[in-house]
Amino acid sequence: MSIGRHPRDLIILVVAACVVVLCWLAARVPVVNPVEQAIFQQFAQVPAASTIVWRVLTWAGGWAGIAAVAAVALYLKQIRLGLQCAGAGVLAWVLVLVLNGLVPPRPVPAGLIGAAGVRLPGSEGFAFLAPHVAVAAAMAALAAPYLGKARYRGPAWAIVVLVAAAEIYLGHSLPLNAFAAVFLGWGIGALFHLVWGAPGRRTSEVAVRRALERAGLAPAEVVALRERLVGRLEFVVTTTSGDRLRVAVVRRLNRRAGPWYRLRRLLASLEVEDEPPLSTTCHETDHEALVALFAQRAGLNTPPLVLTCQTRHGAPLLVRRQIEGRRLTELPRAEIDDPLLDALWSQIAKLAEARIAHHDLRARNVLVDTEGNPWLLNFTFGMIGASAARTAQDLAEALVSITSLVGVERAVQSACRVLSPDQLEPALPYLQPLALPRRIRTQLNQERYVLTDLRETLAERIDRPIPTFRSPVRPTTVVGLLLLGAAVYTLLPQLSSMGSVIGSLVTADWGWLAVATATGLIAIVPAAVSIIGSSPAPLPFWRTTAVQVAAAFTGRTTPGGVGFFGINIAFMERLGIRRSRAVGVTMLNMAGTGAVGGLMCLIGVFVVGASGLSPNLRIPVGWPVLAAAAGVLVAAAAVLWSPFGRRRVVRPGLRVTRELLGTVRQPRRAVELFGGATAYLVISGLGLSATLVAFDQHVPVPAVVAVFVIGHTLGHIAPVPGGLGATEALTIAGLTGLGVAPPAAVATVLTMRLLTYWLPVLPGIAVFRYLQHHGIV
Repeated sequence: MSIGRHPRDLIILVVAACVVVLCWLAARVPVVNPVEQAIFQQFAQVPAASTIVWRVLTWAGGWAGIAAVAAVALYLKQIRLGLQCAGAGVLAWVLVLVLNGLVPPRPVPAGLIGAAGVRLPGSEGFAFLAPHVAVAAAMAALAAPYLGKARYRGPAWAIVVLVAAAEIYLGHSLPLNAFAAVFLGWGIGALFHLVWGAPGRRTSEVAVRRALERAGLAPAEVVALRERLVGRLEFVVTTTSGDRLRVAVVRRLNRRAGPWYRLRRLLASLEVEDEPPLSTTCHETDHEALVALFAQRAGLNTPPLVLTCQTRHGAPLLVRRQIEGRRLTELPRAEIDDPLLDALWSQIAKLAEARIAHHDLRARNVLVDTEGNPWLLNFTFGMIGASAARTAQDLAEALVSITSLVGVERAVQSACRVLSPDQLEPALPYLQPLALPRRIRTQLNQERYVLTDLRETLAERIDRPIPTFRSPVRPTTVVGLLLLGAAVYTLLPQLSSMGSVIGSLVTADWGWLAVATATGLIAIVPAAVSIIGSSPAPLPFWRTTAVQVAAAFTGRTTPGGVGFFGINIAFMERLGIRRSRAVGVTMLNMAGTGAVGGLMCLIGVFVVGASGLSPNLRIPVGWPVLAAAAGVLVAAAAVLWSPFGRRRVVRPGLRVTRELLGTVRQPRRAVELFGGATAYLVISGLGLSATLVAFDQHVPVPAVVAVFVIGHTLGHIAPVPGGLGATEALTIAGLTGLGVAPPAAVATVLTMRLLTYWLPVLPGIAVFRYLQHHGIV
């Protein structure tokens, strides 16, 4: 039998003892807790017709229950289980009698005396522990490992809970007493497991030997390998005929794609197939054996399968021939030579030809024998008859795994020596974080940058295009629409005087509205100049400007402007700029624009104050404001100092800051980057000023531009397309603060946003399709 001991039982024993002691201290309080008394009274409200059922339930925790459980176990030839259940039940009964003799009974609360329908134990009070509950809990805890599956353990503990409820209903025990008895029985079961062991704890050499003997093998020596904290327990077996076998113990189901990984994949730009669903460890073992047999038949190097079997009361075993060698991850980098890599890629090619998906091509699942030949291990996630997309995923996983050992250049070179460009091209779309499971991605440090470099290098070597930007109709757009609804809900209070707004539109000066529309289109030109200044490599002016027109569609219809980054990255990749460099250019442009916007916001606050149009504007002061500011600073410092903050905020921030400083040292680029960003904001702000004039509202232009910059910069922080809702609300509030009437402010802002921000989306759609058709993006 697979009998052993587990440290968890010692923890259970200590926890149970502590809970019983705490309950004893609570029971010594002369007054019963009102909550406990209320629970007791609620049980008394159960119809009296059920009394016979409750009395029968208590038998499960009495001598009748002990005898019944022992008899059933002995009938099933589980002698060990039967004897231990009887012993645990008797010990629980004796311990309850001893403890009840040492601890005085709990007095009956005065509120329960004379209450209608309430059953009471008598004048002596409630005993500290309920014996029937402790006995039932002790037998359930002891039998749990023998029951195997959780669906059998659940009913056993359900019986314990029902016995506890019966004790309370019949008036034999208060809730605290029944609770303490459950933990006493749980601790007794753990004590028996510690003393005599329990099945399923750890598969021992003896259990493996007996399982192999029952399966028809003749093991002469069984040696356990060093056990890893996570992973399979393995044994090396030498038979009497001199054969060496490798025995893997499948103790638990391998972790499948969890809900977080599934959610991440919804954001990927392609469909990713799941691993085959497996129900039990036996099913997993048989499945792996079947895939391994098909792999052997296809001519792959995988340890030959001998058989599968199962230890009694324990885990299933997977028995294969022992191949002497080392894992690929254990080899020094100098020993991973080109012949070894070529042989490994040949094995991966055979997998694809046989339509077998491995789905876990990590470097640790490759064994290199003493002659330098690679062997593929662990087909746990394997699939027979896999689709072409699934084998392409395997190829991408292998590229990532080999890259983690020998670098991008050698991994791509070795793959190109063995596989043709047509075979390698399908792997390109899967070289992205969202398409790879965590066990594959964690092999790389700085995975995003390495994956980007790997994808670009492979595409360049096989002369195939890098997967380009897709239409922005993605699940993220759906999320953005939900956030859009929340933003519109926030904006609705500003539209209370909608009749006046419509009246203002009728009487507006359409000439000035045309000027405002022109500013929205003209502002695209400095935006293109800003992009050109962000790139160390020269970018063509007119094509870059056309891309920014198309970005008016892709960037303003996606949350956070994701489409703006995507189309610019695709454009630069078409020009031969590597994706990692293109991402850096867009990040630098965003940082430069943000820096300009932040500086102009600061200047705008002083401009608005100096305009004299907001005499009632006050800055809140006092200790609550100071305390809130200090709390925000402390929270920000804690986030930045945390590993997450250092990885996601501090390091990227320092890197972008260095790039900005490097740009400042180049006058031409600095003028293009910062000048273009400034011109874009100023020209867009002039559109707001022109719209105000169209509605016969005359406000100083500098103050209007300042309000626009503040509303545009802060509003676009909201993760909705175009900052919709937040930008409008902030701009309306700013104009109202400058003395513009609320109906005119609402009409001005909504009209300006429609003409200068959303109207350019229409030509952006046409230009986007034109650029796609001509292969520019």
